[in-house]
Amino acid sequence: MKILLAEDDPIACRRLQECLTDWGYEVLAVGDGTEALRALQAPDAPQIALLDWMMPGLDGPEICREVRRRPRDRYTYILLLTAKAGADEIMAGFESGADDYLIKPFDLLELQGRLLAARRIVRLNDDLIAAREAMRHQATHDGLTGVWNRPAILEHLERELQRAGREGRTLSVILGDLDHFKHVNDTFGHLAGDAVLKEAAQRLSGGIRPYDLIGRYGGEEFVILLPGADAGDAVHCAERLRHRIAAEPVAHEGQRIDVTVSLGVAHSADVDPPGAAALLQAADLALYQAKARGRNCVVTYFPGLKRKEPRSPHMADRAALLSAG
Repeated sequence: MKILLAEDDPIACRRLQECLTDWGYEVLAVGDGTEALRALQAPDAPQIALLDWMMPGLDGPEICREVRRRPRDRYTYILLLTAKAGADEIMAGFESGADDYLIKPFDLLELQGRLLAARRIVRLNDDLIAAREAMRHQATHDGLTGVWNRPAILEHLERELQRAGREGRTLSVILGDLDHFKHVNDTFGHLAGDAVLKEAAQRLSGGIRPYDLIGRYGGEEFVILLPGADAGDAVHCAERLRHRIAAEPVAHEGQRIDVTVSLGVAHSADVDPPGAAALLQAADLALYQAKARGRNCVVTYFPGLKRKEPRSPHMADRAALLSAG
């Protein structure tokens, strides 16, 4: 574990640095308070700091106050080294934001013990952060495919539309639905269907830009947000994704499952009135057309686009059409 040692006495600093290194710490040693604060504000700042109370530049309590004034997720445990033994002075150190203190001259075994306690506190904080991030991920991502879940992707859609409006840009949306997915489940089983969904999500994610967004819209439907993409760019992207899905069968327990996808594309400039609901409805209408035209194709929404009856007379409504994949 990395530790910051701020001590302006070169002899004391060298002795402490040797001990800390022997105890397994990666030591960053500085000789004044300004350097110490700079090190604690760096992106890779040590999470434990030994600060001498009296130093050139900033003293220990001043550094504590500045560190606590700008809290970060990763906690910095600060131990003050001081010759001040008065109760008022010690209280002043704690009030500045220090976690612990040692009065000079101190026993090295006591310092080692205090640092063990500091490490436990730091690790506990790291564990809490990891647990919080895991809960946040579970709340915003689809548990099967790992892409954004429906509430999260819709929230991103609202945010991207607002940003596009502020910046005078546009936004394109692709709505994709895996073809004949019910047949996959009925023929190969639901575990195979899960494997197809996971593989499809990976292939779709691999075919978009780093700043594009993909979410599971529901069932076997995926929605993809393309910030700044015009209608032509979105169609090219949709065709690329269609080819990625159909490129090769999905392998599952020795079986090879052919998969294709139908995609509807909508561009914010073509939607009136503007808004997330209207944009999704436009992409949904284009997707319906793609299904009606035989699946495994891309259809782009344009003003005036109407629903086209499906080829099969038994699949006249969209619910029946899309439930068949």
